[in-house]
Amino acid sequence: MENENRNNQLQIELKEEVAKGTYANLAIITHSTSEFVIDFVSVLPGVQKAGVQSRIVMTPENAKRLMYALQDNMIKYEHNFGTVRMPEERNANENGGKTFVPPITDFKGEA
Repeated sequence: MENENRNNQLQIELKEEVAKGTYANLAIITHSTSEFVIDFVSVLPGVQKAGVQSRIVMTPENAKRLMYALQDNMIKYEHNFGTVRMPEERNANENGGKTFVPPITDFKGEA
């Protein structure tokens, strides 16, 4: 039985060009009945155009697994490094409890 477990282990390859990673500071999520599409974008100050750096397409079930995995990892991160404060939370504290989320204005995307 132990040999079967070893033979069933998934081998994951991380290629050097992928291991470097790609920076993104915006994620745009769209979905249909059968898939979720997550576009990762790098938006730079003063630049009017931002390109999609990477697109991930997954099933709704796998999108939910990703959501749970991110939630679990955020809890672990905050346990080790402290609470991550969102800008809208900081604004609420500074503005007497009123939350302000800055909008993305004139956002136009191309697929």
